[in-house]
Amino acid sequence: MNLPTFAPEVQAARTAQRPLVALESTIITHGMPWPENLKMAQGVEQCIRDAGAVPATIAVLAGRLCVGLTSEQLSGLAQTRDAAKLSRADLAACMATGGTGATTVAATMIGAARAGISVFATGGIGGVHRGAEHSFDISADLHELAQTPVTVVAAGAKAILDLPKTLEVLETLGVPVIAYRQDNLPGFWSADSDLPAPLRMDNAAHIARAHVMRHHLGLPGGQLVANPVPVPDEINQIEMAPFIKMALADAQRHGIAGKAVTPFLLQRIFELTEGRSLTANIALVQNNARLGAEIAQEIQALT
Repeated sequence: MNLPTFAPEVQAARTAQRPLVALESTIITHGMPWPENLKMAQGVEQCIRDAGAVPATIAVLAGRLCVGLTSEQLSGLAQTRDAAKLSRADLAACMATGGTGATTVAATMIGAARAGISVFATGGIGGVHRGAEHSFDISADLHELAQTPVTVVAAGAKAILDLPKTLEVLETLGVPVIAYRQDNLPGFWSADSDLPAPLRMDNAAHIARAHVMRHHLGLPGGQLVANPVPVPDEINQIEMAPFIKMALADAQRHGIAGKAVTPFLLQRIFELTEGRSLTANIALVQNNARLGAEIAQEIQALT
């Protein structure tokens, strides 16, 4: 069984031992509307190339775990309306039945590890949903970080979540949470969440060394690098809080649950902020892609 399937650009990078950075595909199919989603995906891939690494967008197409997408595949996925949203629980089932699906943070980490890719850049990770004490809605992303050896660069957990509880779960699971160049964790659309970060590192080389050191120590799992959105593009948390509250109330009123919650909230917040959340989202993903490329190059130099 040929797992995974590599795009020509990714295969060439593997042969030449060039650094690779994985990218998720759920942000394309479930996070942004067409055609902004395609422009975003193309732009993020180019950010990685410009920073000296090679992008590897991961998705399942017709049952194949694809690591890296051709331009035609990327465009086709961006226009697909019925792609499954794949996490650890349903990744294998989608592949076994010949389905097409976009990978969440958890599934992308699995694909990256399978392909030997150490770094994954995304927007924000999933986490503990607000009201989880009643719903028990906790993203599989957190447990994936605890067991799959990939460094994930994100702008923190998505701000629609319960951030303090998300941090507590990550600490319980032993996941290193590293704020990049600041003492507090970022809050996704906001550069600062007011939550103190467990760890701080100020350069890609230190992050890369920590990744490699975990391997040498035989520690399972990866690490989360929390990279703040560029300040010119942020929506500060004081301004953002009422929009999140309104979106959450709308989701509850409409009975939105499970995997549908996050796409609904992101779309509603896009509407409430008159598109500013999308602008911030694109900026933070590109920022994470650039940092991911730096880390990937440093890891390549150490191994």
